[in-house]
Amino acid sequence: MTNLGTPVPFLVIFLFILEKLKKATLTVTASLLLLPGSSPLLSSERLETATVQPVVSLKTTPEVVQGTETKYWTCPGCTEVENKVLRAFQERGITDKVALAVLMGNIKQESKFITTICEGGVKTGYHACHRGGFGLIQWTTVGRYDGLGRVARQYKLDPNSLDAQLRWLFSEREWRVVEHRFKRTGMSSQYYMNAAYSWLGWGVYGARGTYARQYESFIRMPA
Repeated sequence: MTNLGTPVPFLVIFLFILEKLKKATLTVTASLLLLPGSSPLLSSERLETATVQPVVSLKTTPEVVQGTETKYWTCPGCTEVENKVLRAFQERGITDKVALAVLMGNIKQESKFITTICEGGVKTGYHACHRGGFGLIQWTTVGRYDGLGRVARQYKLDPNSLDAQLRWLFSEREWRVVEHRFKRTGMSSQYYMNAAYSWLGWGVYGARGTYARQYESFIRMPA
């Protein structure tokens, strides 16, 4: 008769060895996942999760921010130069319609927005204006006149250009000490006109008030 009990010890030994091999394989796998300088990824599921995470950019630009479009006052029927000056004041943070109208009225009184004009109404250009004021706001003193030329050279611009004159206007000490007054909203026309006098120091008032009232009626906010 065949003895069926003899193979049992051999089977037990075989299963014991097989179990040991499985544990050894798992140990080697875990070691491979814990390479020096790497993150402790202990499973293929954790590895997959890490590789599919999107890169989140923290940079916010105006293009991706919704509902933040800035609207500017415009002057329909005014010249291109007038509208550029109007826009430039707004880009400095001046938003009150009356303040803008007073500024525009004063510049119209000074130069009619002609950047090449010399005092007396002659369009001489920067280098040929030897007496009185010159340009957008009729820079009169030697220091202010020379300052325009210096800024033009610094930025490689023509001193007769609107760009050069706006750069100089906004960098002048005379403007910087009154700019905050024009940024105040809801003030009277007289309040802004007093600020304009501190800025320009005119000798003749002329039609500044009339021009300011006209601009106040001309200026519109686009729909």
